[in-house]
Amino acid sequence: MNIISSSLSSIAAVMLVAAILAAAILRMLIATGWAWRLATDIPNHRSLHSLPTPRVGGWSIVPVSAAFMVVAGQPMWPVAALTVGLAVVSQIDDRRGLTARVRFAAHLAAVAALLIVYPVSAPWWMLVAIGFLMLWLVNLYNFMDGIDGLAGGMALFGFSAYAIAALGGAHASPEMAMSGAAIAGAALGFLFLNFHPAKLFLGDAGSVPLGFLAGALGYWGWRGDVWPLGFPAMVFSPFIADATVTLLKRLLRGEKFWQAHREHYYQRMVRSGIGHARTAICWYAVMLAGIMLAWWTLDQPEWRQWVILAAWYGTLACLGAVIDLRWRRFEGANAR
Repeated sequence: MNIISSSLSSIAAVMLVAAILAAAILRMLIATGWAWRLATDIPNHRSLHSLPTPRVGGWSIVPVSAAFMVVAGQPMWPVAALTVGLAVVSQIDDRRGLTARVRFAAHLAAVAALLIVYPVSAPWWMLVAIGFLMLWLVNLYNFMDGIDGLAGGMALFGFSAYAIAALGGAHASPEMAMSGAAIAGAALGFLFLNFHPAKLFLGDAGSVPLGFLAGALGYWGWRGDVWPLGFPAMVFSPFIADATVTLLKRLLRGEKFWQAHREHYYQRMVRSGIGHARTAICWYAVMLAGIMLAWWTLDQPEWRQWVILAAWYGTLACLGAVIDLRWRRFEGANAR
């Protein structure tokens, strides 16, 4: 018990330092005016905000997270390097815009490099499926960065869950615990300036690396027997469920899924009058419930873990149906 308490204290200390550093970087960018020069989000007809806002969250989260991963030890170095590489490509996209093909090629290269650097003994089809899921996490995190406080809060809770889970069990990983805590802390520092009303946004240079880290650390933990394969899918389930269902709906309608839109469930909640802050808090509650369930399943038999994962996604589907019903009523009331 004393060892666990000591480890939790260490995680808290890492999170605090990372949060202070991240917040300090962002406040410096705002104070000097560099925040607007690096990348500014100009509202359009798809936006849920009305004022130009800097998109520089990645300028704090990525360097702080990468630095702590380097300190954590050699096993984390490749992940840190790939994260920084994706941030650089995404910053160019934030500033000048890149084609979907170029962005996708960069994401694919990062995921492929990760699987090569960290090989695992598994059937080829499983590796392809895992690679596809990680590639999807990279992109869906970007899709889900659309309202104040949402993506930053998901990072805070999700990577905290990774850090705490990495402390226990027969295959505890100090490297994973420190890395997860640092990313969560950096997200907290960003969240101080991103919760509604947001002073700045995450930007592709922040959302893309965070999506990659969610998949990369999830894979790394499974590869090292820190947690089962379904654990990351449970932790980040709200993002995965919303983005996947929305994507499938758009594909069935023949739309270009990579183009910006306002059809995600969280966007419909805001547009129907719930607002940025209350929507974010609702999502925090759902994610925390999934995380608590994910921690509990770590000690359960494998077959039960998969049953619980399926049941949880069924629960999220029911929540989505409730949001759809509210949205149809809202549209009907506005049409009259």
